Amino acid sequence: MLRLAAPMGPAYIGPNSMQSEDLTGSVVAGYHLLERVGEGGTATVYRAQHPARGVCAVKVLRSKLRGDRTSVQRFLREAEYGSRVNHPCVVQTYEFGEDPAGIHYLALEWADGEILAKFVRRSGPLALALAATVVRQIAEGLAAAHAAGIIHRDLKPENVIYDPRTQRARLLDFGIARDADLAPADRLTRTGFFVGTLQYVAPEALSGELVDEAADIYSLATIAYFLLTTQLPYVAKSPRELFHQLLTQPPVPLSQARRDLLFPRAVEEAVMKGLHREPRRRQPTVIAFADELTAASTQPLEAPRQGLLGSLKGLFGARG
Repeated sequence: MLRLAAPMGPAYIGPNSMQSEDLTGSVVAGYHLLERVGEGGTATVYRAQHPARGVCAVKVLRSKLRGDRTSVQRFLREAEYGSRVNHPCVVQTYEFGEDPAGIHYLALEWADGEILAKFVRRSGPLALALAATVVRQIAEGLAAAHAAGIIHRDLKPENVIYDPRTQRARLLDFGIARDADLAPADRLTRTGFFVGTLQYVAPEALSGELVDEAADIYSLATIAYFLLTTQLPYVAKSPRELFHQLLTQPPVPLSQARRDLLFPRAVEEAVMKGLHREPRRRQPTVIAFADELTAASTQPLEAPRQGLLGSLKGLFGARG
């Protein structure tokens, strides 16, 4: 039986309700934890000060999970994957490990901005050119991960930090990423268990089997859809209904996501191609997807077909 497993780790800026565990004021591996800024089921994120690196972000595994071998392995694997990707569009990993007090930590570059999902929900749909720019930056960071042999598997706006001042977007979470060359025996997720975020996951991942770069292309196309419309390609009342839709129904066309928005036909074709249920029918790489979206964003907007009634109204209006 297929089961859904929750994604690992916080999305850098967590929910407002913080739990009781708080290491603010303490020092972990030389990092002075100044304030708690994020919270997740497995780890807490702090703004910290380091004597040499200055302001940093430090992610700390929850104390209750330190004795859980799988949780520790996942935490350290996330850190190791992040350290393998060196790119301007990926938040830099400084170091990770276990301090003398037995605290597992991950020290990261401090990135200014806010979670992309939060920015879009506050600002509304992005202009086409800006959306293409943001997608391009995410694609470049993701391509660097793919070049390092890493499949992200949980690409979503909550795992991207965006600075509106500089219009810079960066990946910041590899919590459930996997090595493309990883042997099945080394997997931390059991076969038949799905990990990720259902709203952004590729249909082929729902079986719990290994996925390749095409799954990240699908997730990137879903992000593009969200940036342009603030909507998602599937509308469901429950996870079960959404699960069924992903396996059996086509996504809502981009042009139908909102009545108040129109897009060049080439933009819709690029996004919907990335959302194709069959992985081989999508763009070949995340960069190819970004290229198509960028090129499409410069195309003129075609006038919508008005139908007979609209044409008659226009005709009589012109005569007046």
